[in-house]
This record gives sequence, C-alpha cells and structure tokens, in this order.
Amino acid sequence: MRLSAPIYHLKRKAKRLSREQGIPLHDALDRIATAEGFPAWSMLAAKAAAATPANRLFPQFRPGDLVLVGARPGQGKTLMSIELAVEAMKAGHRAAFFSLEYTERDVLNRFRAIGANPAEFDQLFEVDCSDAISADYVVKQMAAAPRGTVVVIDYLQLLDQRRENPDLTVQVRALKSFARDKGLIVVFISQIDRSYDPSIKPCPDLDDVRLPNPFDLKLFDKTCFINDAEVQFRVAS
Repeated sequence: MRLSAPIYHLKRKAKRLSREQGIPLHDALDRIATAEGFPAWSMLAAKAAAATPANRLFPQFRPGDLVLVGARPGQGKTLMSIELAVEAMKAGHRAAFFSLEYTERDVLNRFRAIGANPAEFDQLFEVDCSDAISADYVVKQMAAAPRGTVVVIDYLQLLDQRRENPDLTVQVRALKSFARDKGLIVVFISQIDRSYDPSIKPCPDLDDVRLPNPFDLKLFDKTCFINDAEVQFRVAS
C-alpha cells in the first residue's frame, strides 16, 4: 500500500475539509479514504497500521545499533521515531524518549497521532524532558535498561548546544559504546539543512544533515530519511 501522504497528513487534511465544508469529521475522513482508494477510513487506517515504514524497518535493527532519522520540519521524523519505539514495545522491549524539544504531553500526543494508545505501554515507556540531557545523562538514566531497549534522542543537534557538554562527536561515540555494551538501540532524530532541495533528490541524505559544528556521521550504523511519503533506509557500508 502506498498512500499519497503519511496518514497523519491525511488526518490533518480531513480536519481541514471538515472545517471548510461544515461536515462531520468521520465523513471527511471517509472522503479522504475514498480518494486514496479505500471505501472507508476505517479500512485505510487498518491497512496503514499493518504496513507502516516502522513496521518494516524495526526488524532490521540490531542491539547496539546507532540509528539516524532525519527530515525537514513537518515531514514526520518524530512520529517515525515514536513508531519505532512502539514497534519495540509490541515486541516486548522497553523504550525511552529523551527530548530537549518537547514536553511529555507533546510526546504522548504524538502517540495518538499515529493511532497508538500510550496507556497500553505504560510500564514499557518513559519520557524524559530534562534540560540536562546529554550523553552522560542518558547513560546514567539508562544504566539498568535491559537489552533491546530503544532509546530515542530528540534531537541530535541540541546535544551540541550547551557549552559545558563535550563536543557532539565525543557524546555520540560515548552513546555508541554504551549501546553496544548494553545491547540497546539508540535512535537520533536529526534536523536537515534548509539547503536540501526535494526537486533534486526525493529524500535527504547524510550530506544534508545540519551540522553547526564538524561531526563524524559515519558513527551511525543505519539511517532513515523522510520526505513526504518517501522513506529511504540505508545500512552503513
């Protein structure tokens, strides 16, 4: 199944249609579903839930992996990372989301945006929005995390903001070593430079990652870049 846009974009489109035409939201959702080739929204949602990019990508991750998820704003990099965490928890693993960008409420709202109920994962998921987040902080908080835990860090570039923190390469190397020692999967959300031009290539890549300071991108084992409905996954050579 290939939708014209990610499902959360389609939901936004339906809400806009509902407001503009004064129709119930469920009718607007069904109209969007019809345009995508489904008789009803419920069938589109069920099909999408069974075939998300995260559903396909997560089985390719291995304990110890360092993963980069990159996209321009509004393209779904945060939602993709949360979907990966949900896939881990469906498989019985734990997940943690460290954010220097969002509040806990923001993160939980993004669960709902992908059709997941955070209450289902109450004992498996934790959110940490401390201003002190750094590599050392994450290592300390995750010291007792079991093998297979997915750790999402939102986002890469913000680790480089505080002058008292080591430079970004030092921090990512520390997290890479920690992930391998503990058997964790660490997912970094990343900004993409404004110079990225989707008319030249369908998805950004490592060359488009925004880097205020020099950083060794070869530290990542796997990458996932997103633009519109396009998702490109690569394993480092």
